[in-house]
Amino acid sequence: MTEAASVRLPVVRQDDDARPRRHLLGISDLDRDDIERLLGTAATISRSLDREVKKLPVLRGRLIINVFYESSTRTLSSFDLAAKRLSADTMAVRSSGSSADKGESLKDTALTLAEYDPDVIVIRHPHIGAPDLVARATRAHVVNAGDGKHQHPTQALLDLYTMREALGRLEGLHVAIVGDVLHSRVARSLIEALTLVGARTTLVGPPTLIPRGIEQMGCEVSTAIGDIEAADVVYVLRMQQERMSAGAAYVPSLREYAAEWGVTPGRLRPGQIVMHPGPMNRGVEIDPRVADSDVSLISTQVRFGLVVRMAVLYDLLAGGPTGDGLPLEVA
Repeated sequence: MTEAASVRLPVVRQDDDARPRRHLLGISDLDRDDIERLLGTAATISRSLDREVKKLPVLRGRLIINVFYESSTRTLSSFDLAAKRLSADTMAVRSSGSSADKGESLKDTALTLAEYDPDVIVIRHPHIGAPDLVARATRAHVVNAGDGKHQHPTQALLDLYTMREALGRLEGLHVAIVGDVLHSRVARSLIEALTLVGARTTLVGPPTLIPRGIEQMGCEVSTAIGDIEAADVVYVLRMQQERMSAGAAYVPSLREYAAEWGVTPGRLRPGQIVMHPGPMNRGVEIDPRVADSDVSLISTQVRFGLVVRMAVLYDLLAGGPTGDGLPLEVA
């Protein structure tokens, strides 16, 4: 058998389009079986990255549109490459330079894009609920690539995949999420996802950056940075100054934040792994000596983000748990 034929993913047929449209708007759209299926699909697809020819023909003829109203490097580039690696056609729409600059509403933009008959619309938007609006305005499958401080489900999925690959399990893991939880869609999605797979979550940070009542999501809360020592995974969040209200004093200063809650080598114990969704504020929430160390999986998260987003696109168009192509057959 040739190397190029070692990964067998069935081509998604156009008549699969008759199936009901599914979306990934938040982790609440998934259950534990869905997560296990998606992570398994990502593991299968990852084998294709070791081949000389990395492109798979499974979404040939399909159209994926990436609509980004906020800046992005990792998420936009990985969704674009994920679609191309699956042989789909792609379009990218950014708010800057589009009709949004002229005052066009998101609904009208969605209606315009719907006329191109896209199969999947991936959207990032500063307003909570924007992906749901697009899902109601079009017939496309919609993937939430981040809406305000609400949800970022594919980031949570790639984080689970990274943890499982590094530690061999998810059940029973203890994850400490450190920093600006208040403004973090990543934290909310990750807390939900970790709860679904049977992991324990502790939030650590200044009281001003921990949402009131967030314990109802099934996590613990601490304001003592020393409590990260008990965790298997230290997940560091970026200080999102662009989402902080002007004049609001969430922390005295970034220097004081770094001194009190920054993740440094001295605050870690042997055996822990460190993660960060990016982009990093080096020297603020994470010490460069940690970010560049052997315990850091930050670059690994980027690499695994590609295969997880390939899995999400394939899963949506292949019909998920009832899809003919799942589970994937690998030689």
